[in-house]
Amino acid sequence: MERKNAWNKYPEGERGEVFAFAEKYKEFISNCKTERECVTELIAQAKAAGFENFKEVIASGKPVKAGDKLYAENMGKLLALFVIGEQPLEQGMNILGAHIDSPRLDLKQVPLYEDTELALLDTHYYGGVKKYQWVALPLALHGVIVKKDGAKVVVNIGEKEDDPVFGVSDLLVHLSSEQMEKKASKVIEGENLDVLVGSIPFKSEEEEKKAKEAVKTNVLNILKEQYNIEEDDFLSAEIEVVPAGKARDYGIDRSMVMGYGHDDRVCAYPSFAAILEAGMCSKTSVCLMVDKEEIGSVGATGMQSSFFSYMVAELLHSMGGYDQIKFNRAMSNSKVLSSDVSAAYDPLYSSVMEKKNCAYFGNGLVFNKYTGSRGKSGSNDANAEYMAELRRILDDNGVAFQTSEMGKVDQGGGGTIAYILANYNMSVIDSGVAVLNMHAPWEIISKVDLYEAKRGYTAFLREA
Repeated sequence: MERKNAWNKYPEGERGEVFAFAEKYKEFISNCKTERECVTELIAQAKAAGFENFKEVIASGKPVKAGDKLYAENMGKLLALFVIGEQPLEQGMNILGAHIDSPRLDLKQVPLYEDTELALLDTHYYGGVKKYQWVALPLALHGVIVKKDGAKVVVNIGEKEDDPVFGVSDLLVHLSSEQMEKKASKVIEGENLDVLVGSIPFKSEEEEKKAKEAVKTNVLNILKEQYNIEEDDFLSAEIEVVPAGKARDYGIDRSMVMGYGHDDRVCAYPSFAAILEAGMCSKTSVCLMVDKEEIGSVGATGMQSSFFSYMVAELLHSMGGYDQIKFNRAMSNSKVLSSDVSAAYDPLYSSVMEKKNCAYFGNGLVFNKYTGSRGKSGSNDANAEYMAELRRILDDNGVAFQTSEMGKVDQGGGGTIAYILANYNMSVIDSGVAVLNMHAPWEIISKVDLYEAKRGYTAFLREA
């Protein structure tokens, strides 16, 4: 089948909206590098757009009606937005589901130590990473520390121009002959992904008398002075180590964006933009931003949590009365775009791709009818009828789209949140944006694919 490059829809001089939307997205992923930061920023934008806190609506006893715009957050790391439609909720919802966690390094609960007068932070990598990609580049610390009295200290070090940055050291090439013989998975060991944070020793009032673990002591003194943090406070902290720096235009033509966390914020952000743009539709519109997808969608803030189903039950109650039959119908009649990224074709690594069935930069929104690995294991395989409906909607609205698989059949694969929502008997398909360097510290996307994703998501909410 003929592939059409979406840039041809926007000839030079008519690309203003494409580039303007990319600028908003770049600002978002530059400022929101953790789940908590994403939820905080999106709630602020939702409030500005007229969304109310659903938990406060529940507490007030105010009934929910068509046209209401509501948001509900869970533990600061999961966000659900609802725009109540004209039809009863039991007729189903149109749902955009994406995740806002990304591969990274997490600090261990007891992270700080000293070795040979260097202070380091011990880490545990999160999600699927090539460990060797995380050495010898500038890193930043993002997260929160919660003290015993409940006070919360927000940590963000390494993003301002005058901030220090951090990093994981690599072995110099002159001494790396043995290292270079190792498999790529073993070149850098997980336990060696420790972050260097200091080298100046602390001196006591007696100038010549050094404190025990003097460099570590000096780091703790700085943390105490600047953040009022004690070493024990790391026990109740969530600190993520992420690439330092802003998203940047990529390519001489500025057609692409390089940034950290495209997987999956490149789908989350246009999903959020779409629910704002679509307004009140026939069916209730939902935008889900979930955590923990990169490690199996587990935990209270992952898609396997009951939080979303609890919120749907609360909606039914607030709209006139909950019962199990109405709940079952609301879920079963829903349609979902499980919005997650797909692997973009890379001519440098063509051997792992099947050219007829892979995603290309500039060809628009990507649909993966199935994901999984080797024999579709672990996949949600969307129905042909649902795919046909989506083809009609996108063609009617002039949205550029393509279909893809995650590489050749026996090459690898991947999974998303799709199968979890499908367990409710919903119609679900994976859709998203093609990414180069997926799961690397710096990933690449096409601006026109980002824009077509937003347009496609908006059309889905209005017409599915």
